[in-house]
Amino acid sequence: MFTGIITDIGTIRTAEQRGDLRLVIGCHYDMASVAIGASIACSGVCLTVVDKGQDWFAVDLSGETVSRTAPGAWTAGRALNLERALKVGDELGGHIVTGHVDGIGEVIGICPEGDSHRIGIRVPQALAPYVAPKGSITIDGVSLTVNEVRDTEGETHFSINLIPHTWSVTTLGQLAVGQKVHLEIDVLARYLARMKDHAAAM
Repeated sequence: MFTGIITDIGTIRTAEQRGDLRLVIGCHYDMASVAIGASIACSGVCLTVVDKGQDWFAVDLSGETVSRTAPGAWTAGRALNLERALKVGDELGGHIVTGHVDGIGEVIGICPEGDSHRIGIRVPQALAPYVAPKGSITIDGVSLTVNEVRDTEGETHFSINLIPHTWSVTTLGQLAVGQKVHLEIDVLARYLARMKDHAAAM
């Protein structure tokens, strides 16, 4: 479990296709405090540490994980938002995040607003009912608040505002129009949808 508050920016040093895809990710964590088998969210994807060194850790991505994440997300040189798993007693600064990608969004606009930036995202139609104004959403592992949602011509777009701090300490400051991003809907919306579907089937 995570909070969507990024604690480091990592860089993929190598990406090697074995039976699964093995990534070696450089980071600034004190790796002495990270156990083999620990979970680290990498741009919103919960991955398991399978090896480590002084300033790096390795993870394996199954074909299923690669198929459900953004094209090009796992190439050498790519910067990743990193967050270690939540510990009991930690401050819940964002919202409850599971590290499971629900869908892939596409950046459709980036506009400066004062010192901040407004980012527009096209959301898959399957996720559209779960995105609400003032609700929480995770973009590439970052906990954010939805500003506005628009349903137009068979598409749904939403926007978020990035304050200068978030822009500078996450990879979201490197976004470009057309880029694909990992989306995770609010876990409360997921449970409410399940309750609604179950009640309708009974």
